[in-house]
Amino acid sequence: MTAHTITIDGQQVPFIEGQTIIEAATAAGVYIPHLCHNPEFTPHGSCKLCTVKVNGRNCSACTFPAVDGQEVLNDTEELNETRRAITQMLFVEGNHFCPSCEKSGNCQLQAVGYFLNMLDAHFPFFYPSREVDASHPEVMLDRDRCILCELCVRASRDVDGKNVFALSGRGIHTHLIVNSTSGKLADTEISVDDKAVHVCPVGAILVKRTGFEVPIGQRIYDHQDISEVSLAMEESVAGESHGG
Repeated sequence: MTAHTITIDGQQVPFIEGQTIIEAATAAGVYIPHLCHNPEFTPHGSCKLCTVKVNGRNCSACTFPAVDGQEVLNDTEELNETRRAITQMLFVEGNHFCPSCEKSGNCQLQAVGYFLNMLDAHFPFFYPSREVDASHPEVMLDRDRCILCELCVRASRDVDGKNVFALSGRGIHTHLIVNSTSGKLADTEISVDDKAVHVCPVGAILVKRTGFEVPIGQRIYDHQDISEVSLAMEESVAGESHGG
């Protein structure tokens, strides 16, 4: 079998035909910051946090295929500065106030901010006022925290088979919608056990009556770096798929 390799920050990384750059990197224990990427779903490339430089060209690592001989730059000050700016923009475009958010400590956006050494928001806050949907008896939707990653959209469509969520609008008017006549979660088939309910990387989708069951200080990212958690999760998913 012919060995395939790319180089990431000077390190030779093997890959299997058909893998993306982020998949090859993850298999080799190299973390590339990301938010919209999830190994369980088809790559999407919406958040651009995983942008790397491939042979001098900026590309989304979650969608760009690994090809023999590629020279990839990932952990550079230029790329990390851009990632910090993207993360800062996501913070100010929504109402992400970590000390008062139930997702604090379990939030990937917050954890990425820590990883990238984001010390302030830099940009003026938008303070949006988007609709909160608490109509469902078990699931709550807070659009002020949505980062438009489409993970819930993909999970509902590809795993749950329900198409509960979708994005509507363009540009700064893009927003998450619920596919029911009323536009309310209560009038959908969503269940508290659905993948779509548990895949949100921020605090936009929450299960009711479970807030703070795990105290802040004892949550996923309180004691682990997101790079460690992400690499372990993707390794687990890859193992399950190969085992199946």
